[in-house]
Order: sequence, then structure tokens, then C-alpha cells
Amino acid sequence: MAHDPVHAELDRLAAQTSAQVIAWRRHLHRHPELSNREEGTARLVADHLRSLGLDEVRTGIAGHGVVGVLRGTADGDGGRVVALRADTDALPVKDLCGVDFASSVVDADYPGGPFPVSHACGHDCHTAMLMGAATVLAEVRDRLPGTVLLVFQPAEEGPPVTETGGALAMIDANAFADPVPTMAFGMHVTPFPKGYVGYRAGNQYGASVLVRITINGKQVHGSTPWQGVDPMPAAGAVLTGIGQLYRQVSAFAPVTVTIGHIEDVGRFNIIGQTVTLWGTVRCAVESDMAEVRERLRRLAEHSAAAYGATAEVEYLQPVPPVHNSAPWVEAGLPTLRRVVGGERVTETGATLGYDDVSEFIRRFGGLYVMLGVQDAKLGADGLPVPEEGGRGLVTNHNPHFYADDDTLVTGVRLHAHVAYDHLTGALLPAG
Repeated sequence: MAHDPVHAELDRLAAQTSAQVIAWRRHLHRHPELSNREEGTARLVADHLRSLGLDEVRTGIAGHGVVGVLRGTADGDGGRVVALRADTDALPVKDLCGVDFASSVVDADYPGGPFPVSHACGHDCHTAMLMGAATVLAEVRDRLPGTVLLVFQPAEEGPPVTETGGALAMIDANAFADPVPTMAFGMHVTPFPKGYVGYRAGNQYGASVLVRITINGKQVHGSTPWQGVDPMPAAGAVLTGIGQLYRQVSAFAPVTVTIGHIEDVGRFNIIGQTVTLWGTVRCAVESDMAEVRERLRRLAEHSAAAYGATAEVEYLQPVPPVHNSAPWVEAGLPTLRRVVGGERVTETGATLGYDDVSEFIRRFGGLYVMLGVQDAKLGADGLPVPEEGGRGLVTNHNPHFYADDDTLVTGVRLHAHVAYDHLTGALLPAG
């Protein structure tokens, strides 16, 4: 396999797509769209896939999902199906990355908005890289002994709570019923040295669930608090108590509970009826989630009761951990090392981030890896540190998050090599 001429052809074709991939990425970065609102992004993707003459281009899946179907014509087993996945949605985060193609989009109609919108997580890179990989793989259709599904998934960041969307919604819409994948693959750009690939056998990302805590009191004028029930002290007690939840579960498996948004109904001189806390629960070990959820429910209800209020705790949009099994990692490492070089493939630690690509990996097997896109180098402990004279390290979801355009072609090559190797039988777990 090391001397398969198709590998060199994939690299040559990927290099030819580089300028177009960068242009796509910059267009998408300038025109981001929030979860379940990816209409323009889906149109751009679908138009490109149709121009490649694919066997099918399926649109409108679970909102604005797009799946391109490329059936190879080479002789061979023919039964393998690789699903290459990119997420397409942006975040309600201001764009401060400092590039001339920065977003100035504001979504005034999104629930809870208006919101500034930006690709502060790098999904513009993911979408552009997979569009490039579609171009490459369409050129070698006659050497593919199987089928490629090009999966452009909306709402990875989570749709509005009154809507459905994301990876599970695509599965429920039978997007993968015909043909059924025999492998799923994807990657996430990250603050790692440019061109490095990070992998982990086990849970790459944690389990996640959205939590909504609604605390109800009794509305009254601010001058007569004794005549009502103030939900604010109860909310403060819940926030304080959350900081102690980690001590109630094993210290050897990280968990975190974060309240990221608080809403109230009232004004400066009114004690409102309701305070709503929005947050996220993350667990490195999925089996801990039930206990953490129960302890948070009890904390909220009892804290509210202590102030004469009530609390309702709801858990929404659960996402399982991204789990790379050891056999799939072992099968994929030769491909990863061929693409970027053995010295640039490195094992990473677990994180409490989440990604609903886990729904695909869990059902179909496969791999999800990290692709470094920032001015960094690895320190003695294997962790990234800023490169001298560079732009620094900026985490995903930060308004200053940036990604290096020149690394995008590496993502194109990763998609193409993984697809070819799986369809030819070179990338399969033992047994």
C-alpha cells in the first residue's frame, strides 16, 4: 500500500484544489449561518456536488443537511461504504479573528437573538475541506471499489431547543439507510501545530447534555420583597452549589457543569416571577451522566425550596461521547502517518468538548481526529505551546479563533486517503 500510485494521484489532485478550497472557506467564513439556518451553505455545497456529476445529491435532510453519493466503478469487493462528515453551522459569537474576510453577520431573527454570527469553531474549514475531497474523489471514481457518502451535517452546535437537528436527526431521517456506511470519518480543526494530526483511542470527547433550570417565585414590586418570593437568591444558591458537585462524584473521571446563560423576567424595580438558567453538563465517562444529572436536579429543587421557590430541571439534546475504538485507531494510523508524516501524528488527551459525530462513529465504526491549524509547536509534555512570532494559541469558540488556510489541503488529503484506503480494504479493524 505504501507504493500505491493512487495515493500520489490523490495528493496531486488535492494540491490542485487548494486555491478553490481556500476560496470556499473564506466565503463561508464571511457568510456564516447558525444551527438549522444553514440555507446558503447547503446551497453552495449542493451546487458544487451536482457539478461533479455524483450519482445522487440529497438535500433538505434534517433541515439543511446535504449528502452526496459517489459510487465507485472499480472492480473489487464493492460492499464498503465510507461516510466522510463535515459540520456546517456557525456560532452566536462575534468575529474578532482579524482577517479581511471576517464576518459582520448579525442574525436578528434567531431565537434569543439578535446574535453576531461567526465560524469561531472552524466549521467553515470542515465544509471547505470536504468539498475539496469530493472534487478529488470524483476524479478517481474509476479506482474506487465502493461508495463514498459526502455528509454535510447541520446543527452540530445544537439547534434551538424547540427544534430538532444535528447528527441524530440525519440518522432518523434515514440519510444512511441506503447505502449503510461501513465506516465514518471526520476531523476537527484545533489549536495544534499546523498539519499535525491528534488522535485518541477511547473517548476523544465527552458525553454532553443541555440543561435548563427554571426557578419560579412570586412577582412583586422591588420595594416590598416580603410580599412575594424572589427567585434570584435561589438562582444564586444553585450557581454556588454547582461548584461543589464535582466533589460528589469520582475525582478520577472529570465532570463539569457550566451555566452559560441566565434569563429573568422583570426590570430593575420588579422582583420577577421566573429566572431561567441555561447550561451544559459534560462527563468524561458516559456512565457518570445519570448520577450528575440527578445530583444537579436535587441541588436545584432543594435550593429553590430553601427560599420558598420551586425549580424545574430539564435535560435536552443529549450527545454521547466520541469514542475511537482501539482496533479502528490501529487500522487508521498507517493512513494518517502517510498523509502528514509519522512525526506529525500524535496521541492526545481526552477533552470535555462534545461533537455529535459520535452518533455516526457509534453506529458505523470509524475515526474522528484533530487537525492542527495554528502557529504552535509541541512542548516537552506533548501539549501545544505558541510558536515564537506567531499568532498565538486561541481555543475554539473564542471570538479570536483562527485557522491557517494553507493547512486546509491537508484535510482534503486526509479525507481522500481514508476513503480510498477503507474502500480498498486497507483501512479495516482487525477481525
